[in-house]
Amino acid sequence: MKHVSILVPEGDCSLVNIEGAHQVLSRVNEYLVLSGKPPLFQIQLVGQQKDTAIKKGLFKICPDVLIHDLSRTDLIIIPAVHGDFKKILAANQDMLSWLVKQYKEGAAVASLCIGAFLLAETGLLKGKSCTTHWEFANDFRKMFPAVNLVDDKIITDEKDIYTSGGAYSWLNLILYLIEKYAGRDMAVRCSKGFEIDIYRNSQLPFIIFSGQRDHEDEDIIKVQNFIETNIHSKIPVAELADMLSLGRRNLERRFKKATGNTIMEYVQRVKIEAVKKSLESTRLNVNEAMYKVGYTDAKAFRIIFKKVTGLAPLEYRSRYNRGFE
Repeated sequence: MKHVSILVPEGDCSLVNIEGAHQVLSRVNEYLVLSGKPPLFQIQLVGQQKDTAIKKGLFKICPDVLIHDLSRTDLIIIPAVHGDFKKILAANQDMLSWLVKQYKEGAAVASLCIGAFLLAETGLLKGKSCTTHWEFANDFRKMFPAVNLVDDKIITDEKDIYTSGGAYSWLNLILYLIEKYAGRDMAVRCSKGFEIDIYRNSQLPFIIFSGQRDHEDEDIIKVQNFIETNIHSKIPVAELADMLSLGRRNLERRFKKATGNTIMEYVQRVKIEAVKKSLESTRLNVNEAMYKVGYTDAKAFRIIFKKVTGLAPLEYRSRYNRGFE
C-alpha cells in the first residue's frame, strides 16, 4: 500500500482540498475492492497539533497523526492556505522541515492551488517549474523569484514534485496522481464517477489579466496608465520612451523588471483583456471587438488571442456569453 499524508497546516487551510482529496483517493480503494483487488492507499490527515480550527472556528480538523509520530510516507498532499502568507509560513516551519526530510527519503510531494506557497518555502522548488492560482501569480513571483512559475498550467510534474493550478483544478492533479499510482483506467473511472473533465490542461481561459503594480517605479506606473487608457491606439515603444525622456532599452529593462512582462506583451494582454470583456458582455462580433482595441489584421489577432486565452475568439464567446449559447 502507498501511504498518503494529507497535511493539515496551521492557519486557514482549505477544508475542500483536505476532505476532497481524502474522498477521491478513498473511492479508488472502494473501486479496487469491488473488483476483487486490495486497496492501494492508506490515507491519513497529518498535522502539527491535535486539532486545527479554520474559517474563524466554524470548522475543526483533527489529524489522524502528528508529524513527529509519522516516520515515513509515500505521498504528501499540501492543501491551499489563505490569509497572510508570511504568518502562515512562520506557523508551519516544523511541518515544512518534516516535509523536506520526507522528500529526501523518497516521498513525492503535491501542492494544491496556493498550497504552492508552503511548498516553495521549503526550497524544494528552487530552479523547478511550478503552478498556482493565477490570481496569486504576482505575489508568488515576488516571494519566490528562484522558482519558475508557469501560471498558465493546470499541472506541473518534476522530480516527484507536483503542483496544480487555481481553485478546483486541484481535482485534475488528484486524477493525475491516481493515474500515476493506479493506472489510466482507474483515473478515467474516477473522472466519470466524480464528473471531472480529465482533459483540462490550461488555466489560460480563466485568467483575468491585471498588470503587476506592486512596485515603486513611478515611470513604469505612468507607462502602464498610458497603455491602459489608450488601448484603441497603436503604442510604439519609442513613443513611450520619448514620453519619459528615457532610452528605449532602459525603459524596456525597467518595465520587464517591474511588471514581469515586456512592453509589447503588456500591450497585448491589456488589449486582449478588453476584447474578452466585449465578447463576454456585448453583442459585438469578433471583428468589431478586435477593431475596437486597434487590431486590423484578423489572422494575427486570432493567433494572439488563442495564445493568451487558449481558445479561439468564437470558442471564447460561445463559452462565456450566454447570448451566444
